[in-house]
Amino acid sequence: MEVRISPFFGCITIVATFCAFLSGKTAQAERFELGAPSSEADAVVGCLYPMTGRSATYGRDSIAGIKIALNDLKAEAEAGLSVPKLRVIADDPRSKASYAVRLAQDFIANDHVRFFCGIVSSGVAHAVSDLALREKIIMVGTDHASSRLSIEAAHKYYFRVTNDSWTSMAAGARYLRDLQEKTGWTKLAFIGPDYDYGHVSWTDLQLALSELGVEYETVAALWPKLYEPDYSIYIGALQNAKPDIVVTALWGGDFIAFIKQAATTRFFETIRLANFDTGANYDVMMALGDQPYPGLILSARHHNNWPETGRNKRFVAQFHEMTGRYPTYAAEGAYTGIMAIARAMEKAGADNDNNNEALIRAFEGLQLALPEDPPGFASYIDPDTHQIVQAQAVGTVVHNENFPPSKLMVGNWAIYDAEDLKPSKEIVLRRRKAALGGSEALPPPTP
Repeated sequence: MEVRISPFFGCITIVATFCAFLSGKTAQAERFELGAPSSEADAVVGCLYPMTGRSATYGRDSIAGIKIALNDLKAEAEAGLSVPKLRVIADDPRSKASYAVRLAQDFIANDHVRFFCGIVSSGVAHAVSDLALREKIIMVGTDHASSRLSIEAAHKYYFRVTNDSWTSMAAGARYLRDLQEKTGWTKLAFIGPDYDYGHVSWTDLQLALSELGVEYETVAALWPKLYEPDYSIYIGALQNAKPDIVVTALWGGDFIAFIKQAATTRFFETIRLANFDTGANYDVMMALGDQPYPGLILSARHHNNWPETGRNKRFVAQFHEMTGRYPTYAAEGAYTGIMAIARAMEKAGADNDNNNEALIRAFEGLQLALPEDPPGFASYIDPDTHQIVQAQAVGTVVHNENFPPSKLMVGNWAIYDAEDLKPSKEIVLRRRKAALGGSEALPPPTP
Protein backbone atom coordinates (compact mmCIF):
# COMPACT_ATOMS: atom_id res chain seq x y z
CA MET A 1 0.00 0.00 0.00
CA GLU A 2 1.37 3.41 -0.98
CA VAL A 3 0.41 6.15 1.46
CA ARG A 4 1.00 9.90 1.31
CA ILE A 5 0.40 11.91 4.48
CA SER A 6 0.30 15.68 4.64
CA PRO A 7 -0.96 18.15 7.24
CA PHE A 8 -4.00 20.13 6.17
CA PHE A 9 -5.38 22.92 8.32
CA GLY A 10 -5.01 20.82 11.43
CA CYS A 11 -6.48 17.70 9.82
CA ILE A 12 -4.59 14.71 8.57
CA THR A 13 -5.04 14.01 4.89
CA ILE A 14 -4.14 10.58 3.69
CA VAL A 15 -4.23 9.77 0.00
CA ALA A 16 -3.77 6.09 -0.46
CA THR A 17 -3.63 3.86 -3.46
CA PHE A 18 -4.26 0.42 -2.10
CA CYS A 19 -5.42 -3.05 -2.76
CA ALA A 20 -8.65 -3.62 -0.85
CA PHE A 21 -9.79 -7.11 -0.21
CA LEU A 22 -13.53 -6.97 -0.58
CA SER A 23 -15.82 -9.92 -0.94
CA GLY A 24 -12.94 -12.10 -1.96
CA LYS A 25 -11.80 -9.83 -4.81
CA THR A 26 -8.92 -7.39 -5.11
CA ALA A 27 -9.87 -3.80 -5.99
CA GLN A 28 -7.97 -0.58 -6.65
CA ALA A 29 -9.40 2.57 -5.12
CA GLU A 30 -8.49 6.07 -3.99
CA ARG A 31 -9.21 6.68 -0.35
CA PHE A 32 -9.12 9.85 1.76
CA GLU A 33 -9.01 9.97 5.55
CA LEU A 34 -9.71 13.34 7.18
CA GLY A 35 -10.32 14.82 10.61
CA ALA A 36 -9.68 13.22 13.98
CA PRO A 37 -7.53 10.09 14.31
CA SER A 38 -9.44 6.93 15.13
CA SER A 39 -8.22 6.97 18.74
CA GLU A 40 -9.84 10.39 19.35
CA ALA A 41 -12.89 10.37 17.08
CA ASP A 42 -16.39 10.54 18.56
CA ALA A 43 -17.78 9.08 15.33
CA VAL A 44 -16.54 7.80 11.97
CA VAL A 45 -18.28 8.91 8.75
CA GLY A 46 -17.92 6.82 5.58
CA CYS A 47 -18.40 8.90 2.41
CA LEU A 48 -18.74 7.77 -1.20
CA TYR A 49 -17.82 10.27 -3.94
CA PRO A 50 -16.67 9.84 -7.55
CA MET A 51 -12.96 10.53 -8.04
CA THR A 52 -12.78 9.37 -11.66
CA GLY A 53 -14.73 9.85 -14.89
CA ARG A 54 -17.11 12.65 -15.99
CA SER A 55 -18.35 13.37 -12.46
CA ALA A 56 -14.93 13.40 -10.75
CA THR A 57 -15.21 17.18 -10.31
CA TYR A 58 -18.07 16.62 -7.88
CA GLY A 59 -16.00 14.20 -5.80
CA ARG A 60 -13.01 16.53 -5.73
CA ASP A 61 -15.16 19.50 -4.69
CA SER A 62 -17.00 17.43 -2.09
CA ILE A 63 -13.71 16.55 -0.39
CA ALA A 64 -12.85 20.27 -0.24
CA GLY A 65 -16.30 21.01 1.22
CA ILE A 66 -15.71 18.37 3.91
CA LYS A 67 -12.35 19.96 4.78
CA ILE A 68 -14.03 23.37 5.18
CA ALA A 69 -16.63 21.84 7.52
CA LEU A 70 -13.95 20.12 9.61
CA ASN A 71 -11.98 23.38 9.81
CA ASP A 72 -15.11 25.24 10.98
CA LEU A 73 -15.76 22.61 13.66
CA LYS A 74 -12.11 22.74 14.75
CA ALA A 75 -12.35 26.53 15.09
CA GLU A 76 -15.45 26.16 17.25
CA ALA A 77 -13.63 23.66 19.49
CA GLU A 78 -10.66 26.01 19.84
CA ALA A 79 -13.11 28.75 20.85
CA GLY A 80 -14.27 26.59 23.74
CA LEU A 81 -17.47 25.15 22.26
CA SER A 82 -18.33 21.51 22.74
CA VAL A 83 -18.34 19.97 19.25
CA PRO A 84 -17.90 16.31 18.27
CA LYS A 85 -14.63 15.10 16.78
CA LEU A 86 -15.34 13.45 13.44
CA ARG A 87 -13.18 11.10 11.41
CA VAL A 88 -14.20 11.12 7.75
CA ILE A 89 -13.25 8.40 5.27
CA ALA A 90 -14.05 8.85 1.57
CA ASP A 91 -13.77 6.40 -1.29
CA ASP A 92 -14.77 6.20 -4.97
CA PRO A 93 -17.78 4.00 -5.86
CA ARG A 94 -17.05 4.52 -9.59
CA SER A 95 -20.78 5.19 -10.20
CA LYS A 96 -21.45 1.45 -9.74
CA ALA A 97 -24.10 0.37 -7.22
CA SER A 98 -22.65 -3.06 -6.48
CA TYR A 99 -19.15 -1.67 -5.92
CA ALA A 100 -20.54 1.13 -3.70
CA VAL A 101 -22.29 -1.44 -1.51
CA ARG A 102 -19.05 -3.42 -1.18
CA LEU A 103 -17.20 -0.27 -0.10
CA ALA A 104 -19.96 0.62 2.38
CA GLN A 105 -19.85 -2.89 3.83
CA ASP A 106 -16.08 -2.47 4.21
CA PHE A 107 -16.66 0.85 6.00
CA ILE A 108 -18.82 -1.01 8.53
CA ALA A 109 -16.57 -4.04 9.00
CA ASN A 110 -13.16 -2.38 9.05
CA ASP A 111 -13.72 1.29 9.90
CA HIS A 112 -16.72 0.92 12.24
CA VAL A 113 -18.57 3.85 10.67
CA ARG A 114 -21.61 5.28 12.37
CA PHE A 115 -22.76 7.31 9.35
CA PHE A 116 -22.75 7.01 5.55
CA CYS A 117 -22.62 10.24 3.56
CA GLY A 118 -22.31 11.54 0.00
CA ILE A 119 -23.11 9.75 -3.29
CA VAL A 120 -23.73 11.56 -6.58
CA SER A 121 -25.71 8.97 -8.55
CA SER A 122 -29.29 8.35 -7.41
CA GLY A 123 -29.03 4.76 -8.64
CA VAL A 124 -26.02 4.14 -6.40
CA ALA A 125 -27.74 5.96 -3.52
CA HIS A 126 -30.74 3.61 -3.67
CA ALA A 127 -28.46 0.58 -3.22
CA VAL A 128 -26.53 2.11 -0.30
CA SER A 129 -29.77 3.36 1.30
CA ASP A 130 -31.10 -0.22 1.26
CA LEU A 131 -27.88 -1.34 3.00
CA ALA A 132 -28.23 1.49 5.55
CA LEU A 133 -31.72 0.23 6.40
CA ARG A 134 -30.55 -3.37 6.78
CA GLU A 135 -27.50 -2.47 8.87
CA LYS A 136 -29.17 0.37 10.85
CA ILE A 137 -26.56 2.94 9.72
CA ILE A 138 -27.68 6.58 9.42
CA MET A 139 -27.16 7.80 5.83
CA VAL A 140 -26.86 11.52 5.05
CA GLY A 141 -27.24 12.15 1.31
CA THR A 142 -25.37 15.20 0.04
CA ASP A 143 -25.66 15.18 -3.76
CA HIS A 144 -27.95 12.61 -5.40
CA ALA A 145 -31.44 14.03 -5.87
CA SER A 146 -34.12 11.49 -6.81
CA SER A 147 -37.18 12.38 -4.73
CA ARG A 148 -38.11 8.69 -4.70
CA LEU A 149 -35.46 8.18 -1.98
CA SER A 150 -37.32 10.38 0.50
CA ILE A 151 -40.89 9.59 -0.61
CA GLU A 152 -41.51 6.07 -1.96
CA ALA A 153 -38.27 4.54 -0.60
CA ALA A 154 -38.09 6.57 2.62
CA HIS A 155 -36.93 4.89 5.83
CA LYS A 156 -35.92 6.05 9.29
CA TYR A 157 -32.16 5.90 8.69
CA TYR A 158 -32.09 8.01 5.46
CA PHE A 159 -31.75 11.82 5.42
CA ARG A 160 -30.86 14.21 2.55
CA VAL A 161 -29.37 17.68 2.99
CA THR A 162 -29.52 19.22 -0.51
CA ASN A 163 -32.43 20.10 -2.79
CA ASP A 164 -33.98 17.01 -4.33
CA SER A 165 -35.63 16.65 -7.75
CA TRP A 166 -39.04 17.57 -6.31
CA THR A 167 -37.76 20.85 -4.83
CA SER A 168 -36.03 21.84 -8.06
CA MET A 169 -38.95 20.88 -10.28
CA ALA A 170 -41.43 22.62 -7.97
CA ALA A 171 -39.37 25.81 -8.40
CA GLY A 172 -39.15 25.16 -12.14
CA ALA A 173 -42.92 24.68 -12.42
CA ARG A 174 -43.47 28.06 -10.80
CA TYR A 175 -40.97 29.67 -13.16
CA LEU A 176 -42.72 28.07 -16.16
CA ARG A 177 -46.13 29.21 -14.87
CA ASP A 178 -44.92 32.79 -14.59
CA LEU A 179 -43.19 32.60 -17.98
CA GLN A 180 -46.36 31.31 -19.62
CA GLU A 181 -48.22 34.38 -18.41
CA LYS A 182 -45.61 36.53 -20.18
CA THR A 183 -44.94 34.54 -23.37
CA GLY A 184 -47.92 32.20 -23.80
CA TRP A 185 -45.74 29.09 -24.31
CA THR A 186 -47.75 25.86 -24.67
CA LYS A 187 -45.49 23.08 -26.07
CA LEU A 188 -43.13 21.35 -23.63
CA ALA A 189 -40.51 18.64 -24.19
CA PHE A 190 -38.32 16.79 -21.67
CA ILE A 191 -34.95 15.06 -22.01
CA GLY A 192 -33.29 13.27 -19.10
CA PRO A 193 -30.85 10.45 -18.37
CA ASP A 194 -32.40 7.00 -18.60
CA TYR A 195 -32.21 6.03 -14.93
CA ASP A 196 -34.08 6.77 -11.72
CA TYR A 197 -33.09 10.44 -11.37
CA GLY A 198 -34.13 11.35 -14.92
CA HIS A 199 -37.49 9.61 -14.83
CA VAL A 200 -38.39 10.85 -11.32
CA SER A 201 -37.48 14.42 -12.32
CA TRP A 202 -39.98 14.26 -15.20
CA THR A 203 -42.68 12.86 -12.90
CA ASP A 204 -41.94 15.58 -10.32
CA LEU A 205 -42.23 18.33 -12.95
CA GLN A 206 -45.54 17.05 -14.33
CA LEU A 207 -47.03 16.72 -10.83
CA ALA A 208 -45.84 20.20 -9.83
CA LEU A 209 -47.26 21.77 -13.03
CA SER A 210 -50.54 19.93 -12.43
CA GLU A 211 -50.78 21.24 -8.86
CA LEU A 212 -50.38 24.79 -10.21
CA GLY A 213 -52.98 24.26 -12.95
CA VAL A 214 -50.55 24.99 -15.77
CA GLU A 215 -51.93 23.83 -19.13
CA TYR A 216 -49.48 22.62 -21.78
CA GLU A 217 -48.88 19.96 -24.44
CA THR A 218 -46.07 17.41 -24.07
CA VAL A 219 -44.51 17.02 -27.53
CA ALA A 220 -41.55 14.75 -26.61
CA ALA A 221 -39.93 12.87 -23.71
CA LEU A 222 -36.47 11.48 -24.55
CA TRP A 223 -34.13 9.22 -22.53
CA PRO A 224 -30.47 9.07 -23.59
CA LYS A 225 -28.20 6.83 -21.54
CA LEU A 226 -26.04 8.30 -18.77
CA TYR A 227 -22.69 9.56 -20.17
CA GLU A 228 -24.09 9.54 -23.76
CA PRO A 229 -21.31 10.84 -26.05
CA ASP A 230 -23.47 11.85 -29.06
CA TYR A 231 -26.75 13.75 -28.62
CA SER A 232 -27.29 14.54 -32.31
CA ILE A 233 -30.24 12.13 -32.67
CA TYR A 234 -31.95 13.60 -29.61
CA ILE A 235 -31.30 17.19 -30.67
CA GLY A 236 -32.80 16.45 -34.08
CA ALA A 237 -35.85 14.79 -32.51
CA LEU A 238 -36.42 17.79 -30.25
CA GLN A 239 -36.16 20.21 -33.17
CA ASN A 240 -38.66 18.14 -35.17
CA ALA A 241 -41.10 18.12 -32.22
CA LYS A 242 -41.05 21.95 -32.26
CA PRO A 243 -41.43 22.60 -28.49
CA ASP A 244 -41.46 26.13 -27.10
CA ILE A 245 -39.41 24.94 -24.10
CA VAL A 246 -37.25 21.91 -23.40
CA VAL A 247 -36.71 20.99 -19.74
CA THR A 248 -33.75 18.72 -19.10
CA ALA A 249 -32.44 16.67 -16.19
CA LEU A 250 -29.09 16.03 -17.90
CA TRP A 251 -26.32 16.99 -15.47
CA GLY A 252 -22.58 17.59 -15.27
CA GLY A 253 -20.57 16.63 -18.33
CA ASP A 254 -23.70 15.28 -20.03
CA PHE A 255 -25.47 18.66 -19.83
CA ILE A 256 -22.36 20.47 -21.06
CA ALA A 257 -22.00 18.05 -23.98
CA PHE A 258 -25.69 18.51 -24.89
CA ILE A 259 -25.39 22.32 -24.90
CA LYS A 260 -22.20 22.28 -26.96
CA GLN A 261 -23.70 19.93 -29.54
CA ALA A 262 -27.03 21.82 -29.67
CA ALA A 263 -25.12 25.06 -30.28
CA THR A 264 -23.76 23.65 -33.57
CA THR A 265 -27.36 23.55 -34.86
CA ARG A 266 -30.19 26.13 -34.97
CA PHE A 267 -31.59 24.72 -31.68
CA PHE A 268 -31.25 27.91 -29.63
CA GLU A 269 -32.82 30.06 -32.37
CA THR A 270 -36.32 28.71 -31.66
CA ILE A 271 -36.25 26.72 -28.41
CA ARG A 272 -35.71 27.75 -24.78
CA LEU A 273 -33.72 25.24 -22.70
CA ALA A 274 -34.31 24.96 -18.93
CA ASN A 275 -32.38 22.99 -16.31
CA PHE A 276 -33.80 23.66 -12.85
CA ASP A 277 -31.70 21.26 -10.73
CA THR A 278 -28.08 21.25 -11.94
CA GLY A 279 -27.87 23.64 -14.91
CA ALA A 280 -26.29 26.59 -13.12
CA ASN A 281 -23.45 24.58 -11.64
CA TYR A 282 -20.12 26.38 -11.86
CA ASP A 283 -18.59 23.81 -14.25
CA VAL A 284 -21.42 24.61 -16.67
CA MET A 285 -20.80 28.34 -16.31
CA MET A 286 -17.13 27.84 -17.24
CA ALA A 287 -18.04 25.66 -20.22
CA LEU A 288 -20.40 28.26 -21.69
CA GLY A 289 -17.49 30.52 -22.67
CA ASP A 290 -18.08 34.26 -22.95
CA GLN A 291 -21.40 34.43 -24.83
CA PRO A 292 -24.66 33.21 -23.25
CA TYR A 293 -26.74 31.05 -25.51
CA PRO A 294 -30.19 32.66 -25.92
CA GLY A 295 -33.07 31.25 -23.93
CA LEU A 296 -31.16 29.38 -21.21
CA ILE A 297 -33.07 29.12 -17.90
CA LEU A 298 -30.94 27.66 -15.10
CA SER A 299 -30.72 26.89 -11.41
CA ALA A 300 -28.62 24.69 -9.11
CA ARG A 301 -28.49 23.49 -5.52
CA HIS A 302 -25.97 26.20 -4.58
CA HIS A 303 -24.80 29.34 -6.37
CA ASN A 304 -21.53 31.20 -5.88
CA ASN A 305 -23.29 34.54 -6.51
CA TRP A 306 -26.59 33.96 -4.68
CA PRO A 307 -27.58 34.73 -2.00
CA GLU A 308 -25.26 37.67 -1.43
CA THR A 309 -24.95 36.98 2.30
CA GLY A 310 -21.82 37.06 4.40
CA ARG A 311 -22.18 33.33 5.07
CA ASN A 312 -22.23 32.45 1.36
CA LYS A 313 -19.41 34.84 0.47
CA ARG A 314 -17.32 33.37 3.27
CA PHE A 315 -17.90 29.78 2.11
CA VAL A 316 -17.01 30.60 -1.50
CA ALA A 317 -13.90 32.53 -0.36
CA GLN A 318 -12.81 29.64 1.89
CA PHE A 319 -13.12 27.20 -1.00
CA HIS A 320 -11.21 29.49 -3.36
CA GLU A 321 -8.44 30.08 -0.82
CA MET A 322 -8.12 26.34 -0.24
CA THR A 323 -8.18 25.19 -3.87
CA GLY A 324 -7.44 28.22 -6.09
CA ARG A 325 -10.75 27.79 -7.94
CA TYR A 326 -14.48 28.29 -7.39
CA PRO A 327 -16.79 25.50 -6.20
CA THR A 328 -19.47 23.47 -7.89
CA TYR A 329 -22.60 22.93 -5.82
CA ALA A 330 -21.30 19.55 -4.67
CA ALA A 331 -18.90 21.31 -2.28
CA GLU A 332 -21.66 23.03 -0.33
CA GLY A 333 -23.64 19.79 -0.21
CA ALA A 334 -20.75 17.86 1.34
CA TYR A 335 -20.08 20.74 3.75
CA THR A 336 -23.73 20.57 4.81
CA GLY A 337 -23.59 16.81 5.31
CA ILE A 338 -20.72 17.00 7.80
CA MET A 339 -22.20 19.99 9.63
CA ALA A 340 -25.58 18.21 9.86
CA ILE A 341 -23.96 15.14 11.43
CA ALA A 342 -22.07 17.28 13.94
CA ARG A 343 -25.14 19.35 14.85
CA ALA A 344 -27.32 16.25 15.25
CA MET A 345 -24.74 14.73 17.61
CA GLU A 346 -24.66 17.98 19.60
CA LYS A 347 -28.47 18.12 19.72
CA ALA A 348 -28.73 14.49 20.88
CA GLY A 349 -26.25 15.27 23.66
CA ALA A 350 -25.55 12.54 26.14
CA ASP A 351 -28.23 10.37 24.53
CA ASN A 352 -26.14 10.28 21.37
CA ASP A 353 -23.77 7.56 22.59
CA ASN A 354 -24.46 4.40 20.59
CA ASN A 355 -28.11 5.37 20.32
CA ASN A 356 -29.37 5.75 16.76
CA GLU A 357 -32.91 6.49 17.93
CA ALA A 358 -31.73 9.61 19.76
CA LEU A 359 -29.75 10.69 16.70
CA ILE A 360 -32.74 10.15 14.38
CA ARG A 361 -34.89 12.30 16.66
CA ALA A 362 -32.15 14.95 16.57
CA PHE A 363 -32.01 14.95 12.75
CA GLU A 364 -35.78 15.27 12.45
CA GLY A 365 -36.51 19.01 12.44
CA LEU A 366 -32.80 19.91 12.72
CA GLN A 367 -32.16 23.53 11.71
CA LEU A 368 -28.98 24.52 9.86
CA ALA A 369 -27.95 28.05 8.83
CA LEU A 370 -26.23 27.37 5.50
CA PRO A 371 -24.40 29.33 2.76
CA GLU A 372 -27.33 28.82 0.38
CA ASP A 373 -29.96 30.19 2.80
CA PRO A 374 -31.36 33.63 1.94
CA PRO A 375 -31.51 36.24 4.73
CA GLY A 376 -34.02 35.42 7.45
CA PHE A 377 -34.28 31.68 6.70
CA ALA A 378 -32.48 28.61 8.03
CA SER A 379 -32.76 25.24 6.28
CA TYR A 380 -34.39 22.45 8.27
CA ILE A 381 -34.98 18.73 7.85
CA ASP A 382 -38.63 17.78 7.34
CA PRO A 383 -39.52 15.17 9.99
CA ASP A 384 -41.82 13.25 7.61
CA THR A 385 -39.68 12.89 4.48
CA HIS A 386 -36.23 13.48 6.10
CA GLN A 387 -35.61 15.87 3.15
CA ILE A 388 -34.03 19.26 3.88
CA VAL A 389 -36.34 22.20 3.16
CA GLN A 390 -34.65 25.02 1.23
CA ALA A 391 -35.41 28.03 -0.96
CA GLN A 392 -34.42 28.04 -4.63
CA ALA A 393 -33.42 30.74 -7.11
CA VAL A 394 -33.98 30.37 -10.88
CA GLY A 395 -32.63 32.78 -13.48
CA THR A 396 -31.05 33.42 -16.86
CA VAL A 397 -27.42 33.67 -17.95
CA VAL A 398 -25.73 37.08 -17.74
CA HIS A 399 -22.20 38.44 -18.09
CA ASN A 400 -20.36 38.30 -14.75
CA GLU A 401 -16.57 38.07 -14.46
CA ASN A 402 -16.42 38.06 -10.64
CA PHE A 403 -15.70 34.30 -10.57
CA PRO A 404 -12.96 33.69 -13.16
CA PRO A 405 -12.25 31.89 -15.38
CA SER A 406 -16.01 31.90 -15.96
CA LYS A 407 -17.26 35.01 -17.71
CA LEU A 408 -20.94 34.17 -17.19
CA MET A 409 -23.14 33.49 -14.17
CA VAL A 410 -26.87 33.27 -13.57
CA GLY A 411 -28.76 36.49 -12.78
CA ASN A 412 -32.24 37.99 -13.22
CA TRP A 413 -33.26 35.83 -10.26
CA ALA A 414 -36.76 34.61 -9.45
CA ILE A 415 -36.72 33.47 -5.79
CA TYR A 416 -39.07 30.75 -4.53
CA ASP A 417 -39.87 30.34 -0.84
CA ALA A 418 -38.80 27.08 0.80
CA GLU A 419 -42.19 26.28 2.31
CA ASP A 420 -43.89 26.60 -1.10
CA LEU A 421 -41.49 24.00 -2.58
CA LYS A 422 -42.33 21.16 -0.20
CA PRO A 423 -44.42 18.33 -1.69
CA SER A 424 -47.91 18.42 -0.25
CA LYS A 425 -48.83 15.77 2.30
CA GLU A 426 -51.41 14.53 -0.23
CA ILE A 427 -48.73 14.02 -2.92
CA VAL A 428 -46.42 12.22 -0.47
CA LEU A 429 -49.24 9.95 0.70
CA ARG A 430 -50.42 9.14 -2.85
CA ARG A 431 -46.90 8.31 -4.02
CA ARG A 432 -46.19 6.09 -1.03
CA LYS A 433 -49.50 4.28 -1.47
CA ALA A 434 -48.76 3.78 -5.18
CA ALA A 435 -45.37 2.28 -4.30
CA LEU A 436 -46.96 -0.08 -1.75
CA GLY A 437 -49.34 -1.14 -4.52
CA GLY A 438 -46.43 -2.13 -6.73
CA SER A 439 -45.96 1.04 -8.81
CA GLU A 440 -42.46 2.50 -9.11
CA ALA A 441 -43.89 6.01 -8.76
CA LEU A 442 -47.21 7.77 -8.88
CA PRO A 443 -48.27 7.91 -12.56
CA PRO A 444 -48.07 11.53 -13.69
CA PRO A 445 -51.31 13.26 -14.70
CA THR A 446 -52.19 13.52 -18.37
CA PRO A 447 -51.81 17.17 -19.39
